[in-house]
Formats: sequence, C-alpha cells, structure tokens
Amino acid sequence: MAKTEVKAEVLTEAQRAYEARRAAKAGMSLDKWLAEKARLRRAEESAAKLAEAAKVQEPEKKGWFGRLMDRAHKPIK
Repeated sequence: MAKTEVKAEVLTEAQRAYEARRAAKAGMSLDKWLAEKARLRRAEESAAKLAEAAKVQEPEKKGWFGRLMDRAHKPIK
C-alpha cells in the first residue's frame, strides 16, 4: 500500500507544481490537498474490497435459458 500513497517528498518538481495548482484551485494547502487525496484513495480501495467481497458471497441468479436447461436435464416423472 505504500506505493499508492502520494507523499510530498516523492513528487518531482513538475508533479509538485501540478498538485500545487490543483490545491490552489480547490482553496487548500499542498499538504492538506495530498492528505485529502490519499484519504479518498484509501476510501475507494476499501469500497472496492467490500464490493468484491459482496459479489463473492452472492451467487449469480440463473437467467431464463439457464432455468430452461435445468428443467431439460431433470428426469421425466
């Protein structure tokens, strides 16, 4: 997870200038902007993990053709 965090020390001068412009446009300091950006990234990652876990737990419902094939494979009474 350390790779996904953006730290002020790791940014090149061009990246730092770009992020500073974005922070100024949002009315924030560069440090506050980077902290907010990292917080949002962590929130997105945790939401993605929760969505993936929910998808794994819930079995996929069969469609019309799948139900028809299930009936076709059952023995005749």
